[in-house]
Amino acid sequence: MNKKLLIYVVAFNHEKFIEKVLDRIDDKIFEKYETEILINDDSSDDDTLKIINDYKKKNIEKKCKITILSNPDNLGYGGNQKIGYHYAIKNQYDFVALVHGDGQYAPELLDDLIEDMMQKNADAVFGSRMLIKGGALKGSMPLYKYIGNKILTFFQNKILSANLSEFHSGYRIYTVNSLKKIPFHLNSNDYPFDTEIIIQLLFSKSKIIEFPIPTYYGQEISYVNGFYYAYKIMIESVKAKIQKFGILYDKKYDVFPEVNNYILKNDFLSPHSETINQIQKNSKILDIGCNDGGLGNKLIKEKDCEVIGVEINKNQLKYNLNAFHTCDLDRDLPNIDYNKIDNVIMLDVIEHLKSPEEFMSKLYSKVSNNSKIEILISTPNISFFLIRFMLFFGFFNYGKRGILDRTHTRLFTFSSFSKLILGANFKIVSVKGMPAPFPLALGSNIFSNSLININRFLIFFFKSLFSYQIFMKIRPNTSLELLLSRAKVKANFK
Repeated sequence: MNKKLLIYVVAFNHEKFIEKVLDRIDDKIFEKYETEILINDDSSDDDTLKIINDYKKKNIEKKCKITILSNPDNLGYGGNQKIGYHYAIKNQYDFVALVHGDGQYAPELLDDLIEDMMQKNADAVFGSRMLIKGGALKGSMPLYKYIGNKILTFFQNKILSANLSEFHSGYRIYTVNSLKKIPFHLNSNDYPFDTEIIIQLLFSKSKIIEFPIPTYYGQEISYVNGFYYAYKIMIESVKAKIQKFGILYDKKYDVFPEVNNYILKNDFLSPHSETINQIQKNSKILDIGCNDGGLGNKLIKEKDCEVIGVEINKNQLKYNLNAFHTCDLDRDLPNIDYNKIDNVIMLDVIEHLKSPEEFMSKLYSKVSNNSKIEILISTPNISFFLIRFMLFFGFFNYGKRGILDRTHTRLFTFSSFSKLILGANFKIVSVKGMPAPFPLALGSNIFSNSLININRFLIFFFKSLFSYQIFMKIRPNTSLELLLSRAKVKANFK
């Protein structure tokens, strides 16, 4: 059975070109694929719709189905695409090819693009005018557009870690399965749609390939405001890149494959590396919120510690610990002998709890009779300068990771975190500000390590503003019950 192909022709005031474009679609493609040509007139104010209807009547015997749509209101370049891709998904097509009604992209090459996409098992193929050296200029692409195209593509490749020869070709074929995975309906209705869908494909790990196509610039009319377009796509590219760092959040770019965000961060200054540094050898550790057990396992191997892990679900555990307890921290703590524990570790846990105050009170009741116990605890700093900067411009978006992780129920500053600790009858032994995890976002290299050092320097001068996380060592104040017991013993001794 042949694959199903939708040729989607977008048209707006294309009365001079649309019929020729349709005639240039090679009939042989109708024999290879179960094909439908879907033409969408975007509320043209010329005779485009009339010409399309006349064309359908004249080609009633054509070997493929021709369907005509006409938007009552102009939806824009991106809005038009949304309709076509939704139509392709709804009607269970395998591929959808975007063809412009002005003839700027060669319909004759449709079969070649699809064949290349299928042979390379790609999710999308883009016709590129930049793969043929000098071809774009020979095809009469205006010099300013050529230079702008090259410059924008260069920066977008750098920002998005891509390797495309051209971000700005409108000749594209997508597998419908790849479109099902991305929220293209949230994209712009204007020309930035093309950049936004590339970002979505890149972030969802879809495979994009390019195919060389000729350049043709004739009498078609461009409706693109070049400077506004360049501004918008650069903003979208930067915004999308920042989202990968967990700073901003836009639902349309929430297409990353699911990963564990709470990985061990011991190769640079972080609560994990600081904990490893502070824990003494042969200590008995209670790791509350141990996640996959990576930190505890490292303490076992490097410091000969005995580690008891606590997590809500044992399925998360990947590394061996000495003991493990399943526990919902919003309800209680595990029943163990806390007087034999040397250290409690609670890294980036407290912000996930429904009532941190209640939890800290429960923890105090468990450890209050252990005068030697030390607790290492960390949480994100909501007063980090980037969050303040975002608030200044009206942004406050929860996402999948970072300070505004959407699983966080409570947010703290140095001051509010200190009040939480002191209010639960603990004393603060030491407080440190931790830098942002640049190596996690940018890879471990000279640049990211330099940013760590710069961040540490800034923390020294203004801890509450430049700390990404708050790290404290705390101890329980001696309980009144223990003080009373000691007083009785001393009185009896006299």
